Amino acid sequence: MSLRSSTSSSSPVLPLLVLSLLLLSGDASSKPIVTPITKDDSTGLYTIPVKNGAPLVLDLASPLIWSPCQSPHRTFPCNSSICTVAKRNRPASCGGASSAGQPGSGDPNCACAAFAYNPASGQCGSGDLTAVPLSANTTDGNNPLSPVTFSAYATCAPDALLASLPAGAAGVAGLSRQPLSLPSLVASRLKVAKEFALCLPGGGGQTGAAIFGGGPFVLRAAAPEPMDLAGDIRQNPLPLLKNPKNSGAYYFGVHGIAFNQEQLNLPAGAFELDRRQGTGGVVFSTTTRFTTLRSDIYSALINAFDAVTRNVPRRKPVPPLQLCYEASAFPMTFVGPAVPNIDLMLDGGRNWTLPGGNSIVQTDSATVCFAFDSMGPEQAAAFNSPAVIFGAYQMEDSLILFDLEKGTFGTSGLLPARRTNCGNFNFAMGSS
Repeated sequence: MSLRSSTSSSSPVLPLLVLSLLLLSGDASSKPIVTPITKDDSTGLYTIPVKNGAPLVLDLASPLIWSPCQSPHRTFPCNSSICTVAKRNRPASCGGASSAGQPGSGDPNCACAAFAYNPASGQCGSGDLTAVPLSANTTDGNNPLSPVTFSAYATCAPDALLASLPAGAAGVAGLSRQPLSLPSLVASRLKVAKEFALCLPGGGGQTGAAIFGGGPFVLRAAAPEPMDLAGDIRQNPLPLLKNPKNSGAYYFGVHGIAFNQEQLNLPAGAFELDRRQGTGGVVFSTTTRFTTLRSDIYSALINAFDAVTRNVPRRKPVPPLQLCYEASAFPMTFVGPAVPNIDLMLDGGRNWTLPGGNSIVQTDSATVCFAFDSMGPEQAAAFNSPAVIFGAYQMEDSLILFDLEKGTFGTSGLLPARRTNCGNFNFAMGSS
C-alpha cells in the first residue's frame, strides 16, 4: 500500500547552493556525535532522539530519513541532482507508488518527491524531499561533550505512515550505505569519518548508544578501567558484501553454521549471495526482531538444538518462536543460559560465536525460547530475499561498527563476556 503526504509547501524552492552553505549550530569541531538508543519492548524496534528530541526508528535498510512535515517547508526542484540521488534507491515495496515529483521534470514549479518505507507495517509512502534540523551531542568516545545541530535531507511522509512504529516515534532514521542516509550525512555535514557504531540495548530498561563519525567507543566495565572497544574492532575488520540489487544493505560473508562445535549439514552454497539475482546471502537488520533463516537452514539448526536439549522440560511455543523451555531448567552464566554455542563460520576462517545470551530469549518469568525464526514461503520467494536476516536480538549487547568508506564491519561479541553491556556508556556530560 502506498501513501502520499498531503502536506504542501508554500515556501520557495531551496537551491542546493544555499543548503550547502547552511551553518552548523554549536561547536562541532569535526568531532563524532553520540546519541542514546532506546528499545521499545512492544515493537522490538530501537529509536534515537535526534529530531528535536523526538525519536526516530533505526533502520539499517532505509536509504534516508523520513518524518511528517509541517507546512510550509523547504523543497527541491525535480531537475536537481539531489532529487536524482533521492530517487535512486526506491524500496521494492514502493514499486507502485506515485510518480509525481520525479527527477527530470521541466516544470520549474515541480517539487521533488521521495519515498519512505515503514519497516514495521510494510507500508510505503511518498512526499516532498526537504531539509530538517537534527541534533545530538559531540563526543570524545567517553562522554557527550556539547550539543550540535545540523541539516539533513529527509522525506516528508504522511502522518498515517507512522502506524505500527513505537508510540511517540517521529519517523525513521535510515542507516543504509546510501549517500542520503544518516551516517553519510553526518560524515559530510560534520566532516567526520563515514563510520558508525551501534550498541543496541537488551531488556530491563537499558539505554544503549550510537556513535556516528568514528573515534573511540568507551564502556564502563567491571575491569579496573573503562575499555575502548572500537579500537580493538578496527584492528580486525571483516568485509561487507555488495548486493547490486540492494546496494544499501549490509551483507556479510558466511559459509556455514556450527552448533556445539559441529558444522550443520547443509548444501554447498547455502549462504551464497547471488549477485545477479540479488538473492541469498546474510544481511543485518535492526527491524527484524529475531534472526530469520530460510527454512532449510532453520530446520537444520533447530533440529540440532532440539536434539541437544531433548531432556529439558518444555513449554508451549511462543509464536513466532517454536521451541520453548522452562526458564529454571538452564543454569545462568555471564553470557546467558548455559547452552551450546552457535558459531557463524565467516569468510576468512573466523567465527562469530553466539552464546546463550544471543540464542535464548526470556518471554515471561517461567519461559525461555530458542530465539530464531523461519522464513515463510512468501518471504523466501520475495524479491531480493536473503538466506539469513541477522536480527536485532542477536545484535543486542554487542558493539557493531560499520565503516562505509572501507566497506567493512566488526563486532565485539557479546559484551557481558567482558563484564560490561551496552547500558554502560557514560552519558554524563564531559568537558570539551
